[in-house]
Amino acid sequence: MRYKNIIRGKFLDRPNRFIAHVEIDGQQQTVHVKNTGRCRELLVPEAAVYLEGSNDPKRKTAWDLVAVEKGERLINMDSQAPNKVFEEWVRAGKFLPEVTLIRPETRYRDSRFDFYVEADGKRHFIEVKGVTLEAGGVVRFPDAPTERGVKHLRELLRAREEGYECWVCFVIQMNGVECFEPNDRTHPEFGQALRQAAAGGVQILALDCSVTPDSLVIGDPVPVKL
Repeated sequence: MRYKNIIRGKFLDRPNRFIAHVEIDGQQQTVHVKNTGRCRELLVPEAAVYLEGSNDPKRKTAWDLVAVEKGERLINMDSQAPNKVFEEWVRAGKFLPEVTLIRPETRYRDSRFDFYVEADGKRHFIEVKGVTLEAGGVVRFPDAPTERGVKHLRELLRAREEGYECWVCFVIQMNGVECFEPNDRTHPEFGQALRQAAAGGVQILALDCSVTPDSLVIGDPVPVKL
C-alpha cells in the first residue's frame, strides 16, 4: 500500500489517544494519530515522524501520523494498514493457492473476524493483528491488555473445532526483527489464549514488512516463539 502527500515532522507530545502535537516546518500543528494504542516507546519527544496530508476540507486536522523513526528503524504505526497490506498479499496469491473468495469483516457467532477466505476447497477465518512493539529485535503483542483479542482467539479455536481453517496473522509493521512472541508481561491471558489456540490447530503466522515513509508491503515470515 502507498500513502500520498507524505511530509516529515518532529513529534512534540500527545494530549490524548487521537491527536498529537508535531512541529512541521518550524510550526506546531495538531495532527491525527492513526493508532489509539499506547505507543509510548515510539512517540517520544523529538522523534522524527511521517505524516500523510488529508484532502478533506471538513476535517479538523490536516495531517495523519503514519510512521515514526525509532533509532535507525522506521516503524509504520497506522492501525488500519495491517489489514490493507494483508488483503493485498492474499490477492497477490502469496498466502494461499487457488483463492476463490476474499470477504473482509465476516461474522462468526459472537465475533467478527478480519477475513473469511475460500481457497483450495477449504474455508478459512483469519484475524490480523498489527505489531509495533519491539525491544532488542523481539516484537511482541499486545502493547496493552486486549480482552477483545482474547475473545477472538477463543472464537477461532471454536471455529477450528467446527472444521474451519483458522489463522492469526501478526503483521509486524517494521523489518529486520528476530522473532515474535506474545507479550506475557503486559497481558498474560492473551499469551495463554494464543498458546491454547495453537495447540488446538489455529495456525499462528508472523510477517515482517518493508517500510518506507510512503509505503508498506508484507515481506517475510518471522519465527514465532510461544
